[in-house]
Amino acid sequence: MQLRLYDTLTREKRPFVPLDPKHVRMYVCGPTVYDFAHIGNARPVIVFDVLFRLLRHLAKQGVWDDGKGETKVTYVRNITDVDDKINDRAARDFPGLPLNEAIRKVTEVTERQFHEDVDALGALRPTVEPRATEHIAEMRAIIEKLVEGGFAYVAEDHVLFSPQAMNAANKVLPRYGALANRSLDEMIAGARVDVAPYKRDVTDFVLWKPSKPGEPSWPSPAGIKSEGRPGWHIECSAMAWKHLGEQFDIHGGGIDLVFPHHENELAQSCCAFHEARMANTWMHNGFLQVEGEKMSKSLGNFFTIRDLLKDWPGEVLRFQMLMTHYRSPIDWTRHSTEQAAVALDSFQHITRTVDAEHGTVSEDVLSALSDDLNTSQAIAALHSLAAKGRAGDYRAASDLKATCDFLGFTLKGVGLQDILRRQKSDIDADQVNTLIAERAAARARKDFRESDRIRDELAAMGVVLKDGKGADGKPVTTWEIAR
Repeated sequence: MQLRLYDTLTREKRPFVPLDPKHVRMYVCGPTVYDFAHIGNARPVIVFDVLFRLLRHLAKQGVWDDGKGETKVTYVRNITDVDDKINDRAARDFPGLPLNEAIRKVTEVTERQFHEDVDALGALRPTVEPRATEHIAEMRAIIEKLVEGGFAYVAEDHVLFSPQAMNAANKVLPRYGALANRSLDEMIAGARVDVAPYKRDVTDFVLWKPSKPGEPSWPSPAGIKSEGRPGWHIECSAMAWKHLGEQFDIHGGGIDLVFPHHENELAQSCCAFHEARMANTWMHNGFLQVEGEKMSKSLGNFFTIRDLLKDWPGEVLRFQMLMTHYRSPIDWTRHSTEQAAVALDSFQHITRTVDAEHGTVSEDVLSALSDDLNTSQAIAALHSLAAKGRAGDYRAASDLKATCDFLGFTLKGVGLQDILRRQKSDIDADQVNTLIAERAAARARKDFRESDRIRDELAAMGVVLKDGKGADGKPVTTWEIAR
């Protein structure tokens, strides 16, 4: 089974071949720890957790190491703990403390909250979870390399990277803008660019800057005498280099990070190490909307993971996220949450008497995931297994349990039916009657899988169906609200 992944840089789906067949290496941008993570932040956590699980499974099968099963998988997801938003939160919440001490309190509390939330979503911990402030030495080392190579310069206690210098260099280096697929002029027009007078060119970006009084600070690189702190982009280049090397296999994150963050990461790392690539494959998940609109506090549709976990088990949110292919935009709706809960409730019911050890991970699911992490197709395969299990196929039910375990769904009894009924404040009679008509049509054409699915959806809404015959002897279905 060959894994194929879409590469943002080349804009094509290619076979995945590790740079080192004994060691698969992946880096994903993690949280900036200043507040609760929102549901949009959960998407890359869940998406790349599934990829991590798939890579580990394929490694155990010996896919890349001649069938010996010796391949190691390292997943690095960073913690950004130096940032203006963190400084602002620390000054606001702990006004009586020195800023450095207040920052430590904010980051420790917020990191713990993040871990609690993503643990509830069924995400495995990454192999390594580095903090930015623990890698200042690596940041300075990369900056020194860039200055020595003529790709960066010092101006008024700042160190700035020059995209123009990168594009004028030898042909080994990629073109600045290749990842975002934009020219320098297009990137200037489409971004908020700091036009500080000390810049040689408007596209130049900060690698290092002076710290303001009270802010975190460290000895500066490139001969700067005053202390300062790193720019955002250099942090990930340094942490990736430290834990994965000058080149590695996969770099992931949200589509919003392509420019400027990932573009600048790629530029820094390739120029520092004179390589054509930083990551062999760049992967980006699509945007998330809520009920068809951009998530915004002003619209009242801004939800943190913690908010949603008050009403729904983490497995439901995880399943809902995976119903859409990772590269597609996702519309987070109440209806799709309920659909996810219905599906998991059905799987729980089917697998309640089976043991995952008696089953194996579905080949259809693995095939779907190996095609650029097609989770929506993988979920369709789960429904096919569920239909067989519902019909009494013990092996299919066992495989369903084993496959759900592999995907991060424990299928423990969490009372999903009760949760759904408790949250349903009213019943839309028109919707119920439409679903009943669709179920009747499915039964007439002997599509019992669809019929069962609709029945489960209605049950989740708190609707009980009663099948019988009318006065004319024809089948008729009535319904009532569960009590």
